[in-house]
Amino acid sequence: MKEIFPGIWQKEKKLFTQNLVPGYRSHKEHLIKIKNIEFRGWDPYHSKPAAAIIKGLKVFPIKEKDKILYLGISSGATASFFSDIIGPDGIIYGVEVSERSIRDLNPVAEKRKNIVPILADARKPQDYNWIEPVDIVYQDVASRDQSDIIVRNARQFLKKSGFAVLVIKSRSINVVKLPKEVYKEELKKLGEHFEIIEKIELDPYEKDHLFLVMKMK
Repeated sequence: MKEIFPGIWQKEKKLFTQNLVPGYRSHKEHLIKIKNIEFRGWDPYHSKPAAAIIKGLKVFPIKEKDKILYLGISSGATASFFSDIIGPDGIIYGVEVSERSIRDLNPVAEKRKNIVPILADARKPQDYNWIEPVDIVYQDVASRDQSDIIVRNARQFLKKSGFAVLVIKSRSINVVKLPKEVYKEELKKLGEHFEIIEKIELDPYEKDHLFLVMKMK
């Protein structure tokens, strides 16, 4: 098994992270042991960053001890892998507007200790303005104004040296236009605020999604 990014291993075409809570499955993922170390299978069909990595992502900015603002954390499936990567000295501030998703996230956060669930609307960063500056703003919100949301949050919370990671969901923005047209329009908006480091379409793992790694200008 080869470490392809800090905290992320690949064996054949499968991705793994070292389980922060050995023996615990956060979301029914596959567990394996190699030399008494437990790893969790990271499925690209169920996690967009994993899909981006499998499709050849060259810049994956999340690393040990990072502080992450995760917008649209849902029940924490992807966040649990970020939790493995950042380790016990990192922290994830997980913003989610759905009360049901927060209820599902809570037991994951209680086990992992480095995830802080926040019931709030990502459009209103003033409602969680107590959060410290972060190394990563990661956004996976299904919304027409998702570009505006990441700009607003990055302006408020992202360190100058930090990265913004956005998953553009073209069908959430416009169901009529072709995804490539939507991507072009959103990239133009984002380009006013960010340097686009890398972009990868996630088909066939996630249809009509574009994964972006960016830095503030």
